[in-house]
Amino acid sequence: MNGPAAFSPHSWTGIDDVVIVGGGLAGLFCALKLAPRPVSVLAAAPVGTGASSGWAQAGIAAAVSPGDTIEKHLEDTIKAGAGIVDEKIARTMIAEGPARIDDLLRYGVPFDRDLEGRLAVTREAAHRESRVVGVRGDMAGKAIMEALIAAVRKTPSIRLLEGYVVEKLTTEGRYVTGVVARPGSGRATHRLAFPTRAVVLCTGGIGHLYAVTTNPSQSKGGGTGMAARAGAVIADPEFVQFHPTAIDVGGDPAPLATEALRGEGATLVNASGHRFMTDIHDDAELAPRDIVARGIFSEVKAGRGAFLDCTKAIGPSFKDHFPTVYKSCQEAGIDPVRQPIPVIPAAHYHMGGVLVDADGRTSLDGLWAAGEVTSTGAHGANRLASNSLLEAVVFAGRIAEDIQGLLPASKCDNWASPADESDDIVTENDSAAMRRLRQTMSEYVGVVRDLDGLTRAARTIAELEEDNDKARFGNMLTTAKFVVAGALLREESRGGHFRSDKPDTKPQWQRRTYLTRPEADAVISRACEKVAG
Repeated sequence: MNGPAAFSPHSWTGIDDVVIVGGGLAGLFCALKLAPRPVSVLAAAPVGTGASSGWAQAGIAAAVSPGDTIEKHLEDTIKAGAGIVDEKIARTMIAEGPARIDDLLRYGVPFDRDLEGRLAVTREAAHRESRVVGVRGDMAGKAIMEALIAAVRKTPSIRLLEGYVVEKLTTEGRYVTGVVARPGSGRATHRLAFPTRAVVLCTGGIGHLYAVTTNPSQSKGGGTGMAARAGAVIADPEFVQFHPTAIDVGGDPAPLATEALRGEGATLVNASGHRFMTDIHDDAELAPRDIVARGIFSEVKAGRGAFLDCTKAIGPSFKDHFPTVYKSCQEAGIDPVRQPIPVIPAAHYHMGGVLVDADGRTSLDGLWAAGEVTSTGAHGANRLASNSLLEAVVFAGRIAEDIQGLLPASKCDNWASPADESDDIVTENDSAAMRRLRQTMSEYVGVVRDLDGLTRAARTIAELEEDNDKARFGNMLTTAKFVVAGALLREESRGGHFRSDKPDTKPQWQRRTYLTRPEADAVISRACEKVAG
């Protein structure tokens, strides 16, 4: 039962024990933790190629070094989260981090070690201690995914279905009973129903909803949209983190210059060589990501440009210590040993998503979720660097434990095969409507926002919805709608959400945002009425 070869999709009539949607770190880790319970993993792209996890460069934050503590890591997380971190959730995540690192080591992840054999750690922005466990400087995500993929392929209880795009969650009342998917290439008219006792949503983030992003093309917010359309509560959708230092060479996605470079002493300068971050924050380049992103954004908008200067702090050792970034620079004709790297903020991580509790349970029975598709509350308004992979493995592990202890009885009775028909064409290339959405999100719902721009974005999304009859694009539009609705409602600036017309942080908004689909629809409708008026 291991691997696609054992699966005949058009004749499948069984009921899966657990279906995991998504082949990134959270999905694969959850599947391994569930073994030997039968699990099917549906991945839109070949595992290791379509998940942001594999692109993560720096590593996983965990209090594993001498002198570091859970309390210090928690304090840094709360400070970066700008006042709305769920402290209980964050403490749980951080406390379980070292044990999950041990799990990854057992699965074969080759984390760096020092000369004494201890885990080597580096420091990143807003961390007071060196606590990021990595692999060869900037290859952590790739190495972790390679190790987990190898472990998954050796585990007979895991059925890996690569190239299946999940478009819909099926429900009976508040109970999720399965998923509807279809082959993800060419003109796929057959959509297949997968009944199941439990669905675990691990579909990743929303970066590709923006024109400039570090995320793979599969990160289009489909999972968040599916869950919302099924009735799930979405939390904190307005909080989008923009990585300050994407390499500005016109790539889609934009290659990333890891934050570890700044941790090693690289500085940010404009075209005249001025180190501008010292004018903005006491921690300069190591300030929280939202502050650094806005600093770079301002320099670029003013025409002065922004560059990451690694020539002094890293210099000739660049190629060996940061091979991924070095390769990206070389491909763009940049020599980072001798030249500053042009950088620009890019959509990188979504702090918002499907609301879950400490065990990964959503507001719908039978549906769990882990990773970037969720909003656990651990990141607050602004994720602390390298806490994302930590969150993925901790809550994926907790979901596995929860399902093992309490597997819901099946609510599935009579399933047709195939489920229904679709004339969607699944393609890696963006449609004209998708390009319009991405441009709108970058222009009006990006690093800096205001009421006028958000209202324009609301109108564009409403127009795109009027013309859309495609399930997948509908999921993406739904997610974009939640981001805009949350940004319209939050009349302040906090963390990853900055409104130039409401630049202050307000005490009355020191709380999380919770929205259902009808509530988000109402916010967008009111905004559109103002435009019409």
